[in-house]
Amino acid sequence: MDLSFWENKRVFLTGHTGFKGSWLCHILTGAGAKLTGYSLEPPTEPNLFSLLGLKNKMISVIGDIRDTEKLQASFKQSAPEIVIHMAAQALVGESYESPVSTYETNIMGTVNILECVRLFEGVKSFLNVTTDKVYQNNEWHWGYRETDPLNGFDPYSNSKSCSELVTHSYKNSFFTNVSISTARSGNVIGGGDFSLNRIIPDCVRAVTNNDTIIVRNPQSIRPYQHVLEPLSAYLMIAQKQYDDPLFSGYYNVGPDDYDCVTTGQLADYFCREWGAGLHWEERKANGPHEANFLKLDCSKLKAVFGWKPRWNVAEAVKRTVEWTNVYLTSKDVQSIMDKQITEFYKE
Repeated sequence: MDLSFWENKRVFLTGHTGFKGSWLCHILTGAGAKLTGYSLEPPTEPNLFSLLGLKNKMISVIGDIRDTEKLQASFKQSAPEIVIHMAAQALVGESYESPVSTYETNIMGTVNILECVRLFEGVKSFLNVTTDKVYQNNEWHWGYRETDPLNGFDPYSNSKSCSELVTHSYKNSFFTNVSISTARSGNVIGGGDFSLNRIIPDCVRAVTNNDTIIVRNPQSIRPYQHVLEPLSAYLMIAQKQYDDPLFSGYYNVGPDDYDCVTTGQLADYFCREWGAGLHWEERKANGPHEANFLKLDCSKLKAVFGWKPRWNVAEAVKRTVEWTNVYLTSKDVQSIMDKQITEFYKE
């Protein structure tokens, strides 16, 4: 994919202050896009959005996706050609604690951004980023396809299933001149993720605090991938359907089957890459239900676009540790990200 496509494109990105959003902002601003972001304040401290000084490189609007008046005013002012919707309450655990706000954010937030697209002319390409958890999980050992039933179990997963259905309905009901797609992405890792209750950030916190690395569900299988993998796919889909509506559709974005590893294996990769004789310990999880087996079949994305993953899970962990070491030694995180982006696109 040629990033020069994005030069001077007017892009509206929701969820821009999060981990994935900050990486995407860095790519798009570096490519010369006229970028407007709409999101809550960064969810952690420290956070990648602030480390990169992104609020000085784009139009950054701090607002709630449920605030229709503010969202519509920001949208109208930016007059985007391309919209990428990533704003969400994205944690399974929090969705059990706050189901109402999870459904409000993930369903009505999608309705609100699609209403903006409906009410204000000029958008040619819209992409809704959902999750690998949208599917009815039957604990299969093979990957789910885009044609499998949508019925997430927990409030987070279920609300993202509903977000998919909302997108499908708006596409069928209102849009003839706007290309609409959704992307169902697997679990991401990479430098700059300071979130709680995610395995690699938890490993980094344990190491830097001289604590034991604790893994609560070491046998759970997930489609782990470096953050640049789904982001490059999002940009590819948004770009291709901008030029040709026939590329509109619903796409899984994940690693190859052999790279769908257990959480314990991912922790093993981290310990080996970090060195210093690290090891992890299992602690029984007493939390609410989460799926044990979760894989994606990405054959459609490969067939339609000729896409394939660039970095396997071991390389993804290596790149994450590389970024973390730069950060912990107070060096230039922007330079290491630029280096990784350049090397990723050369693969």
